[in-house]
Amino acid sequence: MTVEIARLGAGKKVPARGLGKIAAAILVIVEQSGAELSLALTGNAEMKKLNAQYRGKDYATDVLSFPLEGKQPPGNQLLGDVIISVEMARFQARERGRTMEQEMVTLLIHGIVHLLGYDHERSAKDARVMKRLENKVYRQLCEQGLLKV
Repeated sequence: MTVEIARLGAGKKVPARGLGKIAAAILVIVEQSGAELSLALTGNAEMKKLNAQYRGKDYATDVLSFPLEGKQPPGNQLLGDVIISVEMARFQARERGRTMEQEMVTLLIHGIVHLLGYDHERSAKDARVMKRLENKVYRQLCEQGLLKV
């Protein structure tokens, strides 16, 4: 299991070591222990560009996921890319009364679950199923001592 982390723009100021360890633990929890993941930490300006380009929405968002499309070569289990706006995470953490770490992990879980094919925007039922999985992952991270709430 490999987690590659890139820190760009506003994301350069965020320590990434802990996020890599948590991302690896999430992959184990969702039974993707052999998978590879790319995580990019960036700011609102870059996130706004990506959201406009790929989703047609002209505003910054907190997290985007880009699953690997098409057939992969044997032995390659790259799930895809998760991109998190650290500026949006910081704002949401304050708004929701969370630590920055809790918000970043919440967004990371959300992004990885999207890579697995879950989508809360399809229907209310899909949103409930996705939320249950996210809560399960969050709880298990807490039980493993990787996250404190």
